[in-house]
Amino acid sequence: MKKIIPKIIKEKVNKALSYYPELKNTSIEFKIKKNIKKSTMQARPIWAFLWKSRKNRSYIILISKKFKIENQEFNTLDIPSEVFIGWIGHELGHVMDYENRSKLSLILFGIKYIFSKKSIKEAERTADTFAVSHGMANYILATKDFILNNASIAQDYKARIIKYYLSPEEIMELVEEKSNS
Repeated sequence: MKKIIPKIIKEKVNKALSYYPELKNTSIEFKIKKNIKKSTMQARPIWAFLWKSRKNRSYIILISKKFKIENQEFNTLDIPSEVFIGWIGHELGHVMDYENRSKLSLILFGIKYIFSKKSIKEAERTADTFAVSHGMANYILATKDFILNNASIAQDYKARIIKYYLSPEEIMELVEEKSNS
């Protein structure tokens, strides 16, 4: 198994994957679920990583079929393509982060992510940074714009995005730094 992708999202997922050639031989399953608590998408290693070598790890990216913000429900599969691709690109950034970690580091990361807001911020900003450094800045910006400038989206959800993720300005700074190097 290298990639398992539902047909309905295959084109968009493959577009996001095209920005991560180093994940070509990484096993990743993309799975649409009815609902994911507190998340629209979620990337994580398959628990068997404890018994496998780093190069044989597998990951799953869960995609919530719908997400509810305030009292409005959005169908994740109906959001604009560039937003969906950006969201997948961010989740692939998490996979890149996991790929660079030892087993112990992954275990500690998971524990800290559950209990530490500082760790959440570090993890989400790292995933955004991976996506931007892989050329996905426009997609990540489209995703931020979709969330931050959508009147239907609750302020507390926007506040979470602002608190834990890179800002559009920080993304542009990264793009500028990359173009100057």
